[in-house]
Amino acid sequence: MEAPHNSLAAEATNAPVAPAAPGETQAGEAQAEETPVTARFEVTSPEQMQALGRRIAGLLRPGDLVMLSGELGAGKTTLTRGLGEGLGVRGAVTSPTFVIARVHPSLGTGPALVHVDAYRLGGGLDEMEDLDLDVSLPESVVVVEWGDGKVEELSDDRLQVVIHRAVGDTDDERRSVTLVGIGTRWTGLRAALEAAH
Repeated sequence: MEAPHNSLAAEATNAPVAPAAPGETQAGEAQAEETPVTARFEVTSPEQMQALGRRIAGLLRPGDLVMLSGELGAGKTTLTRGLGEGLGVRGAVTSPTFVIARVHPSLGTGPALVHVDAYRLGGGLDEMEDLDLDVSLPESVVVVEWGDGKVEELSDDRLQVVIHRAVGDTDDERRSVTLVGIGTRWTGLRAALEAAH
């Protein structure tokens, strides 16, 4: 796959993750198990992380759930800023840590961006009910930082983004970003990413 500008390299693979139990067809045959599609990117600057966010935004549509995870300072909000730019939403995308959630309405005809920081929320979906994410999801793109184990029940289809950075006392801006598309919505993730640059 050709890398976009700024040397943003990418590799996409099918990576088996523990699949759900296969269903049965009316004829009694087992359906094919879904295998999540994984794409990996290496970025070397905040500008490249934001550019990756803009690229991913081109794949998103109303009803999409995006879950971001990574160490503090890994670049989750920087990636979300790029998503906001790519979606064409109003307002500066900043970390919602102290307000839990921010809604960025679309400046055009696209979906709004609902940006959630679940870091301080200890429980699962029950603790997040006041945010009405299940109400927002059908017409918005919902991006949740630190949502692992908390918001998966919102949708069977989700895009998980894991950002790894060098830990310790380092100024290294290099990041490894892994996208995992879970559910039928994301079966074409690899082809879509190849077409999005």
